[in-house]
Amino acid sequence: MNLGFYNTNLPAHLRVLKDEIEGYARGYGLDFYETIFEVVDADDLNEIAAYGGFPTRYPHWSFGMQYEELKKSYEYGLSKIYEMVINNDPCYAYLMRCNHTVDQKLVMAHVYGHCDFFKCNAYFGHTTRKMMDEIANHAARIRGYAERFGEDEVEAFVDRCMSVDDLIDIHSVAIRRRDDHSKYDFAPKDGDDADDRPTRFKSKGYMDEFVNPRDQLRAAEEERKKLQDQRVAHFPERPEKDVLLFLIEHAPLKNWQRDVLSIIRDEAYYFHPQGQTKILNEGWASYWHSTIMTQKVLQPSEVIDYADHHSGTMATSSRRLNPYKLGIELLRDVERRWNMGQFGPEYDDCDDMDKKRTWDKQLGLGRKKIFEVRRVHNDITFIDTFLTPEFCKEHRLFSFNYQDPTKNYVIESREFQKVKQRLLHSLTNFGKPWIYVVDGNHHNRGELLLRHDHNGVDLKLDEARDTLVNLQYLWSRPVCLETVLDGKPTVLCFDGTDHTQQPTGGTDDAQRKPAAKA
Repeated sequence: MNLGFYNTNLPAHLRVLKDEIEGYARGYGLDFYETIFEVVDADDLNEIAAYGGFPTRYPHWSFGMQYEELKKSYEYGLSKIYEMVINNDPCYAYLMRCNHTVDQKLVMAHVYGHCDFFKCNAYFGHTTRKMMDEIANHAARIRGYAERFGEDEVEAFVDRCMSVDDLIDIHSVAIRRRDDHSKYDFAPKDGDDADDRPTRFKSKGYMDEFVNPRDQLRAAEEERKKLQDQRVAHFPERPEKDVLLFLIEHAPLKNWQRDVLSIIRDEAYYFHPQGQTKILNEGWASYWHSTIMTQKVLQPSEVIDYADHHSGTMATSSRRLNPYKLGIELLRDVERRWNMGQFGPEYDDCDDMDKKRTWDKQLGLGRKKIFEVRRVHNDITFIDTFLTPEFCKEHRLFSFNYQDPTKNYVIESREFQKVKQRLLHSLTNFGKPWIYVVDGNHHNRGELLLRHDHNGVDLKLDEARDTLVNLQYLWSRPVCLETVLDGKPTVLCFDGTDHTQQPTGGTDDAQRKPAAKA
């Protein structure tokens, strides 16, 4: 992408608005890195959005496909990108050149909400704040590999890596999974301790063969090596959720392939918090653009346009959840409850519904509370902690399910616990399966054994088989996946040529009986 053909700097009137809105945002207590706004045309903004918000990214056909989809959708009037902001220090945000002034005000206020969230939310704490430079370096390295080893080969390998880029351990940034080993620790490792070596007794030279028989020493050494090999053969010691890290450390990859897979993994960890906090993040930004616009910068002549665009963003649909609407309304509900004191044991234990409806201690703690929520919560903990039956009833939330007989989706329940359970289930790992590495030397043949942590939802077989194909390519040996299909323990395997699907019992049936080809 080349933005050198025209000036992307802010025009004078937008610079004035930026300084004004930034002052209001800081006055409300928002804390953010320096924010740089650039003005670009619709095509350039669509291109940046296709690259995940970065002007420079490694070449891949999926970005071009995403760009064409965004471009056609914009040209046909089906969608329009109003704001684009990057979690970086400084933050970079983009404004569309053709937007009206009221839209630019709204976008700026919304962006400052996002920038505050990026800087202060705990789930973004591990992300690098120089990702603009990191992404550019990643692109340069992958382009260099394409020039050396061929564009087709590198792109095909990137395809396989991107198809499994969600097989990471999203909680490893907060939970210590492994013991750290210092490079300055020269203590003997397991298997290298002198105590494990055959004992040699001190003796005179002419008596050494009698005191330390060579045959016994040789047999003891071979036994020690055999035991050490057995310890190495079974790995990892415990199930490993970060499948990409396991492949980087143990798969027989070339150096450039290992580097590409590391790049895909690093970017996956960078983007993942945005998915973890979509509802809370968008709700927080929407809360502040609404507050700043309605209380500070909105002119009387702009009210109609603002109301139209804001209501379009907050519009709900019977087919899917609107994260902007749910986020802002739940934050406002938390603020209202903490202002009125509708929390704590005294309120929860009150059985008088009329008294609870009019409960107002006038504590005024709402604004402080939502700042705390912004700092420590993600979507799952936010909803699990603050979603209430009253909120679900007021906003008419319900759960739905697909019925095979009618071939249609129907309302399943309006019960609070059912609605909350469905909502949390859809947000857990983005509704994707939990996959663990169980054995890197399955059947003692160097095969890779994975396990699906079944939580009541079966795998989609077509997607599972495609994923096994790509994992087998990376591992270069057969790959198997333990799962549950139709209530029965099952092992799916791909050996590089054929897919197999074998029900298992209490014993290793897959090893004793030939598997049926799928």
